[in-house]
Amino acid sequence: MKLSDLYLYPIKSCAPLALDEALVEVRGLAGDRRWMIVDADGRFITGRQFPELTLLHARPVEGGLALDAPGMPSLHAAIPQAQEHSIVEIWKKPVAATFASVEAGQWLSRYLGTVVRLVYMDDTVQRQVDPTFAREGDIVGFADSFPIMLLGRGSLDLLNSQLDVPVSMTRFRPNFVVDTPDAHAEDAWKRIVIGEVEFDVARDCTRCNFVNIDPATGRKSHDGQPLKTLTGYRRFDSGVTFGRHLIPRSSGVVRRGDAVRVLS
Repeated sequence: MKLSDLYLYPIKSCAPLALDEALVEVRGLAGDRRWMIVDADGRFITGRQFPELTLLHARPVEGGLALDAPGMPSLHAAIPQAQEHSIVEIWKKPVAATFASVEAGQWLSRYLGTVVRLVYMDDTVQRQVDPTFAREGDIVGFADSFPIMLLGRGSLDLLNSQLDVPVSMTRFRPNFVVDTPDAHAEDAWKRIVIGEVEFDVARDCTRCNFVNIDPATGRKSHDGQPLKTLTGYRRFDSGVTFGRHLIPRSSGVVRRGDAVRVLS
């Protein structure tokens, strides 16, 4: 098996950035979801509430991000200089973060039509992964729960075979796409190596209606697809699952085309 696609999400819930290679660090891919948008009360917002976030493109550049969105001028958002952390909220849990410039917040507020701010997670922040599935010291950026998400191409092929209108892999926001031989082959994996980097496969990825948003248009489906179909054959006690969460156990560079080996 090989790693066929590789995606980075510089800002939580925003458009993916397709890569040929990426550095794997302790909290996931370097630069992955180190930025997040929060409302006026510091609570995180996502594409669940604002589907148009999926059309916001962020590209890492020296010193920050280059931002582009429909109908908006391009903007450079600088990494905030060292200052006192503020507390923001993800899933009702506090997380330390640093506010980006007022200009970046105003730009995003104009795009979304509501008051928001952009925040950044620096290297001093240690957001622990759920210890039920991780070791002490396993950390993550602003992703919902785990550092990396993997999905097998065979799993998407099976789903699309049951849909009237096929959907893209980017609906499911994976970091790694693997050319699996069978649908949901990844369900059985516990430890894998991609290139020279080892990962624990921590748990299944549970799904919500975010997958019903078409990342090409920023619009939600009117028929509840593909979550409706997934619910019909992928509902378990933990929820509707599609893909697996990974925790890095070594660091290094992974590349498209790298071999994927299952250790257990």
